[in-house]
Amino acid sequence: MLIAGIDEAGRGPCIGPLVLGVCVIDKKDEEKLVEIGVRDSKLLSVAERERQFPLIKKAVTEFRTIHITAQEIDELMPRRSLNEIEAMYAGRLLNGLETRPNVVYVDSPDVVMGEFAVRISKYVAFPVKIISEHKADVNYPIVSASSIIAKVERDAEIKKISEEFGNVGSGYPHDEITIRFLKNYLANHTIMPRFVRQSWQTINALQEEKFQKKLF
Repeated sequence: MLIAGIDEAGRGPCIGPLVLGVCVIDKKDEEKLVEIGVRDSKLLSVAERERQFPLIKKAVTEFRTIHITAQEIDELMPRRSLNEIEAMYAGRLLNGLETRPNVVYVDSPDVVMGEFAVRISKYVAFPVKIISEHKADVNYPIVSASSIIAKVERDAEIKKISEEFGNVGSGYPHDEITIRFLKNYLANHTIMPRFVRQSWQTINALQEEKFQKKLF
């Protein structure tokens, strides 16, 4: 039986893409992922994620990623929730597979965890059982593998941005380096760059802060 796992990296940041990853493997070979040491990517160091990345790609039957850019998120957010956007792209990810899994496990962002499977099913063009659970990235090695694939690719995108525009930090609103970059950029430009999620509350607050300073 072929199983697949889907997970994301970058739901919360105000900088960079939201990356979704999917891995497919024969259920009987899943132990290979355990031997590699896969875990939820957030529990692994950068060095360990990068060590596992090529090993995962070699161990699985197939893997794919899809990057949802900041611009795409901003365009879709007025009409869809972030959960719905993620589900839509998860469907596209599955439809792009050459290998059709029998079961898909996915980490659920919905409060009612099974709702995310229902969302994804609307966008999948072939019959497949989808199981969405909280902490699937902890409980299923195939989802852990996908979380690592997604995280390594997102980190690479953030590195490219920093190389071109200066250090943007992790891209998360709680990161002081990220906020400092955004404030400095906004002080010298009228609009944020293409890789910033304009629809995020953090960005709206910074723009309002700049506007208020101009008034006084």
